Amino acid sequence: MCGIAGIIQTNPGRFQLQQLQQMTDAIAHRGPDGAGEWCNQNNTVLLGHRRLSVIDLSSAGDQPMHYLDRYSIIHNGEIYNYKELKSELQQKGYSFRSQTDTEVIVAAWDYWKEDCLQHFDGMFAFAIWDEVEQELFAAVDRFGEKPFYYTLEEDCFLFGSEMKALWAAGIAKRPNLQMLFNFITIGYTSNPEKKEETFYQQIFRLPAASYLQYSLDDQMIDIETWWTIDPGKEEKNIPDEAAISRFNELFQTSVSRRLRSDVPLGSSLSGGLDSSSIAAVVHSLTKSNPGFKVFTASFPGFDKDETAFARQVADRYGLQQELVNITATDLLKDWEKLCLHQEEPFGSSSSYAQYKVYELAKENGIKVLLDGQGADEILAGYHKYFKWYWQELFRNRKLSRSGERKATLELGINEPFTWKNKIAAWFPSFASIVIENHYLAKALAHPDLTKAFVQQQSRDAYYTPPDHFTLNGVLHFNSFVHGLQELLRLADRNSMAHGREVRLPFLSHELVEFLFSLPSHFKIRKGRTKWLLRESMKNTLPETITWRTDKVGFEPPQQQWMEDKNVVEAIRAAKEKLILEKILKPEVLDKNIRPQAAHDPGNDDWRYLSAALLFK
Repeated sequence: MCGIAGIIQTNPGRFQLQQLQQMTDAIAHRGPDGAGEWCNQNNTVLLGHRRLSVIDLSSAGDQPMHYLDRYSIIHNGEIYNYKELKSELQQKGYSFRSQTDTEVIVAAWDYWKEDCLQHFDGMFAFAIWDEVEQELFAAVDRFGEKPFYYTLEEDCFLFGSEMKALWAAGIAKRPNLQMLFNFITIGYTSNPEKKEETFYQQIFRLPAASYLQYSLDDQMIDIETWWTIDPGKEEKNIPDEAAISRFNELFQTSVSRRLRSDVPLGSSLSGGLDSSSIAAVVHSLTKSNPGFKVFTASFPGFDKDETAFARQVADRYGLQQELVNITATDLLKDWEKLCLHQEEPFGSSSSYAQYKVYELAKENGIKVLLDGQGADEILAGYHKYFKWYWQELFRNRKLSRSGERKATLELGINEPFTWKNKIAAWFPSFASIVIENHYLAKALAHPDLTKAFVQQQSRDAYYTPPDHFTLNGVLHFNSFVHGLQELLRLADRNSMAHGREVRLPFLSHELVEFLFSLPSHFKIRKGRTKWLLRESMKNTLPETITWRTDKVGFEPPQQQWMEDKNVVEAIRAAKEKLILEKILKPEVLDKNIRPQAAHDPGNDDWRYLSAALLFK
């Protein structure tokens, strides 16, 4: 896990190593263990790296790394199956001078070219310069866990792990007001229709599961998608026992691979099912390490504080639990640093709680953490998914006899299912149009925005519903189109702000492919979300964890924080800034701040606080 930056230029006099070093200095937090810069003889290619040493701590792992007197690579992330790939490539005649996964990447590229990506189980963003072909090949992992930002000008192509690397090279920092409009009105932090778009003009991100090729000769960018999942292909007749067995096998393999490290590891532990499941599997794999550390955000007195659940798991497996208590005062104290690292607006204060957990890991000397992100999106962890499953059952005339709604109500979960859901089940195309028009109308009628801002930015407003009105369809939408991408961005920035690496066992592509091949009743059954995970862990975790019906979603007491007078003042200052930019109407200042919980819809005041970071 590191920070990368690069410049490809036709004019060798425009950028020098000094500017490249400014780029890597801007992302030094990503790699506090070392720095490296390299340029070719013509000064047309400059590659920079900030190293976070995790695999092979020796100087053999320094980057930029050169291979076969032809390739130069800079890499951010981890290839978890690098040992298996290394053995395979050695049998094909390749030799290695390091124990790193980075060297395996470049050897795999030489042998398989772009097909090498299909062999990788990992999170990564890397760039390989081929001095013979005078071409750059860059790629990001299947889920976009690791970032790759770029900009293209007439005579150069610049890229980096964070946008601040590009700004350090002199690239203009101009807010993308269309993205801002959609963030304020409907909470979108990405554009599902143009996945490369960011909150800044002329700065783009390489989308998940994409690779990029750039030739110095023609100065053209070619971007291709290298991996997809079809949510419509399901294996209909798999028995429960076979599905549980296969899930356990894939999950254990994923956790085991993500424990490969030459530095100490730990894990986040919220007290929810996902992080608790990871802790249980880690314990089963590392019983000789009873002091394994776990890190928990604690909110004493908050009705959604999960510390007691997390403590149950830590006590059961003899884990060393570290707690961090977080207050509104802490939020304000760290706000500037948080915004600096995030670079783009974010939808709730949950990001800050995560930031503090990773800071706690740093204070305890733990460099690598496992985390449970992704499970809710691939296993249907939120209560909002009930209606999608019920619509699917209703359309197939199975809802009543399935007993699913009754089972959910008996568990105390009162999710609505109205005539609108029934119409959506029968007429999904019509429902998509209605939903899209509803959100756009709501955006256009936002009472706080200036008329000029709405008129100028609403022409490209977007709301994109799922392509498939099934449970697997909406899970696919939230995993690959809108939802998970924001969480992965937050995790990357929050962990790397403290020079920590975060690994996500639920985002093993083999596990995800398997889960999307299963029918919906393996995700929701008898009123239980994440049915398959619960069944696989029911003899391992405490029952109070396995069969919890409340869904917290890593939630801090944001509503309470927003009542703090200093936070109110900060929100007011943010509103004043947005008024100055002619985004908000002046009369917005006359409105009282409306405190809301982290995951409440229409959380306008939090969005204003977050949006103002674009204009610093």
